[in-house]
Amino acid sequence: MFDTAAHYLRRSVRKLTPALIFCLGFLPLLATEQEMPLDYRLNEHIILIPAGRDHRAMMQTTVFQPNGPGPYPLLIINHGKDMGLPSDQQRDRFIVMATAFVQRGYAVMVPMRQGFASSTGRYHDHGCNMRANGYDQARDIRDAVLFAREQPWVDPDRIVVAGQSYGGMATIALGTEDLPGVRGLLNFAGGLRDRDERCDWRNELVKAFASYGEKNRIRSLWMYGVNDSLFAPDLVARMHEAFVNAGGHARLVEYGAFKRDSHGMLASRDGVKVWWNETERFLKQIDMPTSIIYKVTPPPTIPATHFASLDDVEAVPFLSDKGRAAYRDYLAKELPRAFAISPTGSWSWAEEGEDPDSRALATCQLASAEPCQLYSVDKDIVWPADTVAANDQKTPALAGGM
Repeated sequence: MFDTAAHYLRRSVRKLTPALIFCLGFLPLLATEQEMPLDYRLNEHIILIPAGRDHRAMMQTTVFQPNGPGPYPLLIINHGKDMGLPSDQQRDRFIVMATAFVQRGYAVMVPMRQGFASSTGRYHDHGCNMRANGYDQARDIRDAVLFAREQPWVDPDRIVVAGQSYGGMATIALGTEDLPGVRGLLNFAGGLRDRDERCDWRNELVKAFASYGEKNRIRSLWMYGVNDSLFAPDLVARMHEAFVNAGGHARLVEYGAFKRDSHGMLASRDGVKVWWNETERFLKQIDMPTSIIYKVTPPPTIPATHFASLDDVEAVPFLSDKGRAAYRDYLAKELPRAFAISPTGSWSWAEEGEDPDSRALATCQLASAEPCQLYSVDKDIVWPADTVAANDQKTPALAGGM
């Protein structure tokens, strides 16, 4: 089923402050995560939120916030589920959405639910029972909300909860509870698909949203694109109709095709143009801030070096024939994108989503005993012209794209 050893704190710990920061290099994370830097522009740091029965589990949670002590209105963003083991999933950041909200004076939390990434506890899979899947994940989000309301840097009466894919479905399930301080819910491409051929997952989704609608307590905005690879427009219409007919309060916004797949729109830097206007309208309706009051420094850029023309495949150092074929494929990828190489012949590309530069470098490094460097970013060549001759080849290693 999918949608898209440090000692953790004891369950008695109920208050964590932004000062409680864990450096990624000292956490037992995946190698790809160890390479992902914290974003100083947004005061990014990681805290642990108690969750589950008796609060024995700890959720690895990314926090972004403006400078100063607060208290700030809060946005909680909930992640989806990738294929594979939840524990292999990387820490989600939703850096584009987080930036937009920090600019408007919000603190932002992105909790990794139990069993995901470096969170402890277990992920519970209820198979084709979509209703139970949503409710189970909503319990972790509720724990994050209750924790947040106790923090001195959070305004406990001004909270918005958002979610993408499985996180969007769990966010709507959360709306069946009367949670103090939570004014509204944002559902971006919410749902869950089951690959078991015996599961009629589409109809089960419709039933689940009908159940959530019957008990709905918090109004919501839903946004789905027409070229969503998981949830087609007819299914989205059925889910929304079932929710509203059962008594739920939700406005559905269907937007046009977004790149190759609108399911990943929220993670794209170009997605802001799609989701912000409708989100702003919704935030105003629930009396939440929408004006930009903080300036966030633009992320640093790597200058172009003009080492070679972008489409000169033969100029790329170190690559085997397979690596050059991968670079040709890279040239057709969506922006933002990055291509990394190493003297060992290792290579990797990453496109779209969060921080393709770091993702390309991290995956390249998994297959290389020597440091990887970026060769191309977006439409530029950033390889230093004086680094090493292109013919100085070593035994090629292989990596892959992300």
